[in-house]
Amino acid sequence: MSLTPEQQADIDALRAAPQATLRTVAPGMEAHLYSARPVLDHGFVRVVDYMGDDAAICQAARVSYGKGTKSVQNDEGLIRYLMRHWHSTPFEMCEVKLHVKLPVFVARQWIRHRTANVNEYSARYSILDREFYIPAPENVAAQSVVNNQGRGEVLDGEAAARVLELLKADSTRAYDHYEEMIDSHGLGLARELARMNLPANIYTQWYWKVDLHNLFHFLRLRADAHAQYEIRVYADAICEMVKDWVPFAYKAFEDYRLGAVTMSAQMVDCVKRMLAGEEVTEENCGMSKREWREFQNVLE
Repeated sequence: MSLTPEQQADIDALRAAPQATLRTVAPGMEAHLYSARPVLDHGFVRVVDYMGDDAAICQAARVSYGKGTKSVQNDEGLIRYLMRHWHSTPFEMCEVKLHVKLPVFVARQWIRHRTANVNEYSARYSILDREFYIPAPENVAAQSVVNNQGRGEVLDGEAAARVLELLKADSTRAYDHYEEMIDSHGLGLARELARMNLPANIYTQWYWKVDLHNLFHFLRLRADAHAQYEIRVYADAICEMVKDWVPFAYKAFEDYRLGAVTMSAQMVDCVKRMLAGEEVTEENCGMSKREWREFQNVLE
């Protein structure tokens, strides 16, 4: 992980000058403020600001300005009810703003979640750093034979070494040419044009602000075991922060979203038939081969 000296100085100054506030604070999230959590080889995630807590979710659900006589147990039960029955707006009362440093190819996958406010480092105005994501050998894998979007078996040592060699050489050569093109004493090409030559594993940065409802949707997809490793580690890091921020809501999210499964009507029918003692097979299940395989994975 690498923060610029300016970023580190800004963080140190903010942490050294805490201020009193009348707004509700979440002690767990306060501990994360301005601290950068390392991700991948040069990336990080840090909390810049946040709003709300578990109580804010309950307040919105009850349309009340006070906690009244409700106990902590009542709040946890209400949050679990809201999550279980797919209520969304109470969770939108909480927001978080993150500063993320990530490879461009991860950013392009991440940005498909169009329910956040994003401001990215601009390579039109500034010069990108010579920092590239190079995977660890254990994360260099072949194309999956069953999933067109994923990776399969890890490549053997010689093949993995060759891949890493190519990645490092191509990244270095591309950046060398980038510097040559933007050199004001040489070619003097505009930065907005020179950036096209940079590879997708170069690092970018952005501020990403999102409400809790949409953050949970992001985490449900990206913290899943089937998500690409390089975005999943960012989601895992964010999960640890959210767990400390809204512990009741995060526990409900773990139970009803992250650790849960969704079944089709055909799958539910098959479960009922199995419980009734009927033998259900791929031939009589009423599902496609892929659906049947996914159903078997759920049961296992």
